[in-house]
Amino acid sequence: MFSLLPLPAIYFGAGRFSSLAELAGTFGTEVLVVTGTHSLQHSGRLSSLFDALRTAGMHVSHLAVDREPSPELIDSAVSIYRDRSIDVVLAGGGGSVLDGGKAVSAMLLYDCTVERFIEGIGGEVHDGRKVPFIAVPTTAGTGSEVTNNAVISMVGRNGYKRSLRHIAFVPDIALIDPELMVTVSPELTAASGMDACTQLLEAFTSPFATPYTDALVLSGLEHFSRSFLGACTDRSLDIDVRGDIAYAALMSGIALSNVGLGIVHGFASSVGGLFDIPHGVLCATLLAEATKENMAALHCLDPDHPAQQKYVRAGALVSGVVLEDVVSGCSLLLQKLEEWQELLCFPRLGSFGIGAGDLDHIVSVTRSKSNAVQLDAAAMKRILHNRF
Repeated sequence: MFSLLPLPAIYFGAGRFSSLAELAGTFGTEVLVVTGTHSLQHSGRLSSLFDALRTAGMHVSHLAVDREPSPELIDSAVSIYRDRSIDVVLAGGGGSVLDGGKAVSAMLLYDCTVERFIEGIGGEVHDGRKVPFIAVPTTAGTGSEVTNNAVISMVGRNGYKRSLRHIAFVPDIALIDPELMVTVSPELTAASGMDACTQLLEAFTSPFATPYTDALVLSGLEHFSRSFLGACTDRSLDIDVRGDIAYAALMSGIALSNVGLGIVHGFASSVGGLFDIPHGVLCATLLAEATKENMAALHCLDPDHPAQQKYVRAGALVSGVVLEDVVSGCSLLLQKLEEWQELLCFPRLGSFGIGAGDLDHIVSVTRSKSNAVQLDAAAMKRILHNRF
């Protein structure tokens, strides 16, 4: 028994960016373009998009997002554009930009703060009314182009990282063009890619996984494993390589929306609210340790647990070596995750001011109902401690 979220109209492939103005024009004449502050501007694509939109008879407003969206950022943007009768919001950028645009589209029809509808914060349920939304990722990681939530952050001792969520918030259109990703730095490529990898593995081993999501994950892992290192190093300009990682991120987004995520994303919510650490970096630095703890807990619970068998299948995909023995197969996956961790020098938690004195508080506010196995506080502490 399972249910599936709707999907956007998906346009995938090199060169798809050129059709963006035509797609946006189907919603009306007033468009709010939400971007970051770097990639589209520096490549010249933003000015060409503005020209194409105006040539198509559209009036263009522009919002730049330079950080993970906060309630203040969303409320400020909505107060500026609420009375401009926006017909469509078009967000082009990384996961933070897409989440920011998604949240703005969800709040333009409301005269209240976004915190009113954030899970675990405001206590009210959004009714799903929104301005149509187009998502155009320029990094391959979060899969936000196909998810039904926007992550909103308030960083600090009493901070949070929670979602604005409704089935209607799935973007109306997702346009994924790997040509937009060739100029992404190696560091950002690695962090974003490991976010996608984390989402694939956590969705695969989720207690709520289905044959549908398993098929998506396996396809995503196949594309990811053959191109990840190349995208971060000597093949970063190869469109096919970038396309593989973009495809993996897309698959991860569809999978996670339907079956949830595990302990790494549980920490992303708690740690991300307490410390100013990029989401992808946190996933990259914790994935190997979290996978190790999951495997150990599953072995104690049941050496033949289905999630262990899935780790074996994942290990075969990422390593290219097929081993039927559970212990050996799991070891292959861990070896590959640790290899990427060392080769790409993922930052440690101490670089962001996280120390041993923060462990108890972090663990006390971390939740993960979709993890492969229930971890106790000691296991959760080990994951963090081993990445200081």
